[in-house]
Amino acid sequence: MLRTPDSTDRAQNPPAAQEHPQAQDGGTPARLLAQRGLFFGPTALVPEDLYSAVEKGTARRERDRVTLAPGARVSTNSYFGRFHATYWQRWTDVGEVEVSAVAAGTGRVRLMASDTNKVWRIVASCDLRDADATPVRLVGAIDRFVDGGGMWLEITTETGELTVSDVRWTVAATRPVPATDVAICTHNRVDDCLNTLQALADDPGAQERVRTVHVVDQGSDPVESRERFSGIAAALGERLHYVRQRNLGGAGGFTRGMFHATEGAPDEHADVLFMDDDVLLEPEILVRLTAFAASTRQPTIVGGQMLNLLHPGHLHISAEYADPEQLQMGLKVPGALREAYLLGEDERRLPVNQERRVDTEYNGWWSCLIPAAVVREIGYPLPLFLQWDDIEYGYRARAHGFPTVSLPGAGVWHADFGWKDGDEWQRYFTIRNGLIMAALHSGFSIPRITRRLGQLLSQQLVGMQYGLSATLLKAVEDFLNGPETLWDGSAGALAEVRKIRAEYPETVMHPMSEATGDFRERQVVRAANEPGSETLTWLKRAAYHLTGRAVHRTGSVPAGDAHWWHVSTFERAIVTDMSEQGFRVRTRDKQTALELTRRAAHTLRRFVREGPAVAARYRAEMGRLSSRENWARLYGMDD
Repeated sequence: MLRTPDSTDRAQNPPAAQEHPQAQDGGTPARLLAQRGLFFGPTALVPEDLYSAVEKGTARRERDRVTLAPGARVSTNSYFGRFHATYWQRWTDVGEVEVSAVAAGTGRVRLMASDTNKVWRIVASCDLRDADATPVRLVGAIDRFVDGGGMWLEITTETGELTVSDVRWTVAATRPVPATDVAICTHNRVDDCLNTLQALADDPGAQERVRTVHVVDQGSDPVESRERFSGIAAALGERLHYVRQRNLGGAGGFTRGMFHATEGAPDEHADVLFMDDDVLLEPEILVRLTAFAASTRQPTIVGGQMLNLLHPGHLHISAEYADPEQLQMGLKVPGALREAYLLGEDERRLPVNQERRVDTEYNGWWSCLIPAAVVREIGYPLPLFLQWDDIEYGYRARAHGFPTVSLPGAGVWHADFGWKDGDEWQRYFTIRNGLIMAALHSGFSIPRITRRLGQLLSQQLVGMQYGLSATLLKAVEDFLNGPETLWDGSAGALAEVRKIRAEYPETVMHPMSEATGDFRERQVVRAANEPGSETLTWLKRAAYHLTGRAVHRTGSVPAGDAHWWHVSTFERAIVTDMSEQGFRVRTRDKQTALELTRRAAHTLRRFVREGPAVAARYRAEMGRLSSRENWARLYGMDD
């Protein structure tokens, strides 16, 4: 294991495994493993039907094999089981895929395919009778999938038993597979990080795709302090590079891995796969992302998708875009899946899959592979801390002609976004970094952005979210201070925002053990229908606040009903936190609301007056802020 932050000697790291040379003897193209055929997840904590479905009879599913009883049918027409041919035809020059397996027993193995409308067809078939470790080879052309469709296996038996194992989907290698480094950024999620590393250490096939695993520890509770760490470090050996540094946020942690992956001469650079510390890792993602990235026609960012950790059968989103002038991210590309139940069926009782190809505009850094060629061309991420860093990098790559592909079937499980409360210190970075993103990658319409800021502030104030309003105003003020606000990597801003929020009691989540007093004051009051006119409703609520009137003196509001137009009808609202782990108490405070309103008016006038010039300053400083030299300064390193 490489441990010291100053140790950057690449000679100490093993080279990437030369698993797939460009050509074999005689000039025949080598085969590149594109994905493994898996019938069961990495743990029983995730649904096996995401990998394979027993559609008829009984079968025993294991990680790399399935055994069918007589009269059974197993299909891999599932999220992890499909070969998503439409993405391969669109973004690569690979003309066919070969499926190999080992079979024992009697039955049939078919290679199936679908079109854009989920209509299936049989591509190839192999009948087996009393097979004994018999090789199976099926070939499918990747030639009718421009707009959508995929391939999968259908395995059936009639009177006999059949075992199929060691399924491999391979394609012709179009070039040598680049070396790939993994960068894991962690901050006081020790057990989660160790679990992620253990999953990688336990999968030799996934490890073969990795040159170095950079673990960048920014927490006060170090990963290396746990007894488990030594065993994992021994298993990964010289592949593991452990670094401790001060907390510079996600961009700071991920960029440290990228920093080491792209040091030295260009032929020594590695692609870098960013990985969150708190994911439930499917190690197969390393095989699929690296294979796809090694096959694209041009350097392409290849992102893994996010499945919800709390609800593991659900896909967060399959393709997304952002609207920085509205400070909105994670918007669904038309035709994409969002919060989709992957174990369900559509209206035709067919499996829920991303059948039609949808092209994303960026990919979250819960798992995302960035080629070294992209880094050399566009530089490093901005030191944005926590929010918008991945989005900004994706849009910067697009501006330079590098696409991003969010690859179905390559996913990890990550904490559900819908179960995170919006009234947290992170909201500062959502607003400030969103404004920076708008300055860099939009027309920066002052009227449009100002209207959005005014809308957010007005709703927060009548909703008695005074700490959140102060957080937003601080974000706008710091944006207006210019690019110098990023000079320390935002460590100072983080401490200051937490101090500001501590002055507002409704920002604190209380455990249910503190739910004391008269139970009648906690009667649940559900929200009525959405207002027909938000403007008129807001004016009415604001009048109530100014005159001291309220529809409800007190009551409990479920998290799903905590809309501003409902909470604003209370004098005191006990609101369930979105995490469902406790509650917050919002109490009307006319004086505080008026003070924040005056401050908001001043800040928005300043934004209108100074915004265009400030945006130009961010654009001018873009190259310096994203440079290797700037990151070396932030890391305190002589590069």
